This record gives sequence, C-alpha cells and structure tokens, in this order.
Amino acid sequence: MSAPPSEHQELYKAECIRTIVFHNGPYKTIADVEYATVGWVDWYNERRLHGTLGMMTPMEFEQAHYAALNREPQPV
Repeated sequence: MSAPPSEHQELYKAECIRTIVFHNGPYKTIADVEYATVGWVDWYNERRLHGTLGMMTPMEFEQAHYAALNREPQPV
C-alpha cells in the first residue's frame, strides 16, 4: 500500500527542499528546484534502503525478484 500524497509531500519538503542534500545552497531559480527534485525522486524510487524490502534498494529487490522467477528448476 502506498503512502497518502500528503505524506510524500512532507517527505519531499523535509528531505529535498529544506536540506542541501540534493542541491548546493539556496534555490535561486525554478530550474534549481526542478534539478533537486529529479535527484530526490531518483533517490526515493531507486536507491533508498527499505526496511520492508530487507534493507535493499527497490532496484536490488526487483532484480532479485526477477532472478528468482527466471531461476532454472533444480532436480530433486
């Protein structure tokens, strides 16, 4: 189940807008905000560790999932 939109907005503001993790210094233009937003979305969707995924990134979890589906059956 996905978090409500307001929860994502609060995360975005706390992790992207109110910090300098995804940008250097204050925002001066809309392009600065857009660039930082793209970096945050990439991190949030692709590279952050998830406790519910066994502390894996979404990409690692997806790769493991498809590797398990494509595994050759083992003889018994």
